[in-house]
Amino acid sequence: MNELFSDSLTAGVVISLLAYFLGDAMKRKWKLAILNPLLISIVLVIVFLLLFGVDYQAYYGSAKYLSYLLTPATVSLAIPVYQKLSLLKKHAAAIFIGVLSGVLASIASVLVLCCLFRLSCGDFATLLPKSITTAIGIGVSQELGGNVSITAASIVLTGVFGNIIAETACRVFRFRSSIARGLAIGTASHAIGTSKAMELGEVEGAVSSLAIVVAGILTVLTAPLFTALAQRLLP
Repeated sequence: MNELFSDSLTAGVVISLLAYFLGDAMKRKWKLAILNPLLISIVLVIVFLLLFGVDYQAYYGSAKYLSYLLTPATVSLAIPVYQKLSLLKKHAAAIFIGVLSGVLASIASVLVLCCLFRLSCGDFATLLPKSITTAIGIGVSQELGGNVSITAASIVLTGVFGNIIAETACRVFRFRSSIARGLAIGTASHAIGTSKAMELGEVEGAVSSLAIVVAGILTVLTAPLFTALAQRLLP
């Protein structure tokens, strides 16, 4: 089986897409938030690799072409932003303050947890970008000396978790404003969460898409300050 994946340019892509389509079918049929297609596809691919003894590097070699679509997929989120540009300009100050608050809360919570669990400064750098899009988060982790592989996993898990609980969280905390819902989802769970925001409404999707960009920029700007603080507090 390893030879099949090593010699094929598309075997990994096919397995990944089939797993995602199966997850999507399960979500459509049972309509449960926990049945997130991305989460289901990750689990199915892992099970497949374990059952058939496929080496991850062999799988990744024929599935890596999907990752090339990550950047253009992120850039395409500018479309809903453009469509709601006048509304976003009208609430620019509230959007900036909301995203800044979310970014500071995210990074500060990581620092507090690292202190509580006695993690290292390298661990802090690894987990710091968990709430921003992978395209930016990987670069931040590399620059700060984090473990890129764990950073990627933490970003995906954060996004999937945010996608699953987004609607319930907005209802529990009584986020009635479309702008507030979009800000919360995009700032906390980047592109994966934004897919849920788009299901909630056009305004939520546009604001969430904008929040991804602003949160990424603010994280890049504030990360060095928090890292310097982490170096004093963490081993």
